[in-house]
Amino acid sequence: MVQTLQSVIKSQHSLPVVFELVGFYVPPGSGPLFFCVTLIAYLLTLLANGVVAGVILIDKSLHRPMFIMICHLVVCDLLGATAMLPRLMVHFLTGHKRIPYVVAIIQALCVHTYGAGIQTILAVMAYDRYVAVCEPLRYATIMTPARLHTCCSLAWLAAVLSIGVLFAFHADVQLCGNIIQHVYISNRGILDLACSPTPINNIYEKVVIIVTCFVGLSMTWTLSTSVFLIIALSYFRILNAGVKHNRTGINSKALRTCATHLVVYVVYEVATLVIIVSLRFPSLSPNVKKFCSILFIVVPPAVNPVIYGLVSKELRASIIKQLSTKAHK
Repeated sequence: MVQTLQSVIKSQHSLPVVFELVGFYVPPGSGPLFFCVTLIAYLLTLLANGVVAGVILIDKSLHRPMFIMICHLVVCDLLGATAMLPRLMVHFLTGHKRIPYVVAIIQALCVHTYGAGIQTILAVMAYDRYVAVCEPLRYATIMTPARLHTCCSLAWLAAVLSIGVLFAFHADVQLCGNIIQHVYISNRGILDLACSPTPINNIYEKVVIIVTCFVGLSMTWTLSTSVFLIIALSYFRILNAGVKHNRTGINSKALRTCATHLVVYVVYEVATLVIIVSLRFPSLSPNVKKFCSILFIVVPPAVNPVIYGLVSKELRASIIKQLSTKAHK
């Protein structure tokens, strides 16, 4: 069935059936070592995120909006890591660089959905923290289970739709090659193979540039700009409330309850910034640039569970309790 779909795609849109990823340059005989390092990183990511999600699901005292949103963030992290790392391990172990078109598009969709989803979920978490700190007496009536699930669903929907529309532009693009100078498939990598620029993508990119310049932000996508504005506004209101009600201790409470979310957001943005900066230095080797480009997929999923455990006392205590219980059985 996959072969039939590939044949139809090729005949209708002149797209390659198979892409070839250049990937990393691996010195002869070093493939197994790189494979083991990547495998260990992937297993630790699965274990850490699995423990966080499992403890939240098991412990009913954690069935609150903030922790449920952390579960959504865990799913998003695992989506990004799983979309790239297993394929990277195959590359290191076998040197196989060819990837079927359908699989390539699925990988690209997952990677981009991870990038967009982590931002939209963080925006919802910022709104939740704003309500919790600035409207504590109304929190239970505002963040009801129905509204919580609606917000989370809208976060995923916004991410999927924005990426779906972006990739829909490929429908009429004729590609004049199949070699992608990267370690994973991305929208930019596919469009770099286009025989001629596509008007829709040019219009889309111009609109994005105009919007980002208008708000004075150096971000690439409109979605990122919107998320940044939501998070910035939420934290401004939180800090403003903290200053006004400092005597009641709300300032310290704001810092405690928002620390996890803010650190996670900063880690993601720093990883993204590393990619942008690395592309500005032509003297950097291709391997270094490719390594920097995967940091935003590898680092947040690996670091976020540690941040949750270190900053959130409740989650840390629940993890220790659950692990101790399992050890005594």
